[in-house]
Amino acid sequence: MKKVIGIGETILDILFKDGKPVKAVPGGSTFNSMISLGRMGMNVSFISEVGNDKVGKMILDMLHDSGVETSSVCCFSDGKSPLSLAFLNEKNDAEYLFYKDYPNNRLEVDFPIINADDVVVYGSYFVLNPVLRSKTKSFLEYARERGAILYYDINFRKNHIDERVKLAEALIENLEFADIVRGSSEDFENLYRLNDATAVYKEKIKFYSPNFICTGGAGSVKLFTKGGEKEYTPNKVDVVSTVGAGDNFNAGVVYGILSSGITRDELYSMSQESWDKVMRCGLDFSSHACTSLDNYVSKEWAMEYKKSR
Repeated sequence: MKKVIGIGETILDILFKDGKPVKAVPGGSTFNSMISLGRMGMNVSFISEVGNDKVGKMILDMLHDSGVETSSVCCFSDGKSPLSLAFLNEKNDAEYLFYKDYPNNRLEVDFPIINADDVVVYGSYFVLNPVLRSKTKSFLEYARERGAILYYDINFRKNHIDERVKLAEALIENLEFADIVRGSSEDFENLYRLNDATAVYKEKIKFYSPNFICTGGAGSVKLFTKGGEKEYTPNKVDVVSTVGAGDNFNAGVVYGILSSGITRDELYSMSQESWDKVMRCGLDFSSHACTSLDNYVSKEWAMEYKKSR
């Protein structure tokens, strides 16, 4: 089976409910996806950075325990592993505060070898950040040259709205690399002040990538491809936390692609039936992640899900 390579930040998420801390879990958007895919038994590598401290050790231990290869995770001593405070509201949606102390020289790692039809997952501010941009862009160029499937999770948070103009060039380059683009309605409100998925696709995405998924929290999920568009209804679950919902949707889509043996070329001519199977995996992963305070699927659920397919 082909590999999954993720690139993104790591962070310790401290979750608050009713003003009190209720749990601390390692996180980061792409990190969460890689943990879930590792637990599904996929061949997973992660490119990132952690501090040489207790938080960094927690993060590395979880990666190892979940079967994720970490030779491309930089461990720095000049600084500290970042923290995120996630405040859950009455709907268990989160608002965030971030605390970061990075060294001057960052992401000093060798990239893993990529082969045709491997899947590369990238996204969030990590691949827009001007400090890291030359390195992240070089990696994405390498992945494209090698014929990988590139999955871009936009994940543009409210705290970066003032940087939209400065980051526009990098955002467009990331869209140009992508074979699949996934974003939430909140992302596009923050970026473009648009909240209609069809308008976002036609005006902002279609020119760069014909394959687009727009998620809307508890609302519907919309898929756009060359063959048209389709709306999906999320599974109904008792929501405990939505912190890892989108990240696990990404993991599910990637799992659906790789477990079905879909190649990059086939991705552009897939039948609706094939897309339905892939999207169902995304919805299943996402809904399960919402049933706990963890940011990823549980090992027990992963084992049962593999048996059911």
